[in-house]
Amino acid sequence: MREALASAFAWDTIDTSEFVLADGGRTEKALHRLADGAAIESVLMHYPAGSDRRERNTLCISSQAGCAVACPFCATGELGFGRDLQAAEILDQVRSAARRLATRGRRLTNIVFMGMGEPLLNLDRVLETVAALNDPGRFGLGARHITVSTSGVVPGIRRLTALGPQFTLAVSLHAARDPLRDVLVPLNRRWPIAEVVAAAKDHATATGRRISYEVTMIGGVNDTNADSEAMAELLRGTLAHVNLIPMNPVAHTPWTASPMPVIERFAERLRREGLPVTIRRNRGQEVGAACGQLAADRAGAPPVAAVARRRARLEASSAAALRGERSAEGLPAGVDA
Repeated sequence: MREALASAFAWDTIDTSEFVLADGGRTEKALHRLADGAAIESVLMHYPAGSDRRERNTLCISSQAGCAVACPFCATGELGFGRDLQAAEILDQVRSAARRLATRGRRLTNIVFMGMGEPLLNLDRVLETVAALNDPGRFGLGARHITVSTSGVVPGIRRLTALGPQFTLAVSLHAARDPLRDVLVPLNRRWPIAEVVAAAKDHATATGRRISYEVTMIGGVNDTNADSEAMAELLRGTLAHVNLIPMNPVAHTPWTASPMPVIERFAERLRREGLPVTIRRNRGQEVGAACGQLAADRAGAPPVAAVARRRARLEASSAAALRGERSAEGLPAGVDA
């Protein structure tokens, strides 16, 4: 019977996995190969218990192979869009991590949809996955231990608001001024930042759950006084929490992370406006633990000339954005207008 079942069924959508460790074993990056050869990533992060906190084991998972949004500071954007993942392919990332933790006497405590892909462009499968994670007979993970991120897909946010889920909604903000956000989050040309924040504000009002705004801090690009003032104005009076995250190095960009003193001044400006702010420390930099870095590395480096052209284009477009000039470029390939 075992042989018959093994020949008739696939018990896991993941064919092979490669694991790399960082931070003294507290960060574990996984590169999973699916049946069709698609490469996806997940990152398991262990946070030991302290005097004021419980132990946490957080898994960052992917919802798509590649990504169509093409944020230029993200290594996944370099890969382009492959395809949506099925719910089983998303859940098998969780199953893999749960099995590994079980051998260490630990259990998953938090799930974040912040890996490869734009979750709200694959919303049906993401919701199916969340239902399985919530199910007491399957993973039994409370909704408030799950975070779903979006780069600003307004119809998806509105749909979530109508459903009234209790998981945390995170918005990849990165800039509060449209000219600059056009460069950093190309989806902004379809749904400008004011529309995104308005939808997020309605979501917070309907669910009573504050919105987490994620900001990748890029030196000399989105960390200026003008940027902090614009962000304070944009989010003032909203049910929000801002996470400031130093940029992970990505080979195809000309940018580097903002210095920590600059990030701290940025945070203080927001706090003076009554906004809760956390400065996140990056994990697993030595193993390329940021979204898409390991998959991009295994895919091979793009041609030197192509990298040079991309860097020059980003330098020019970001300089124009800092002057307040909006890009005339179209939407990323794979994103419907």
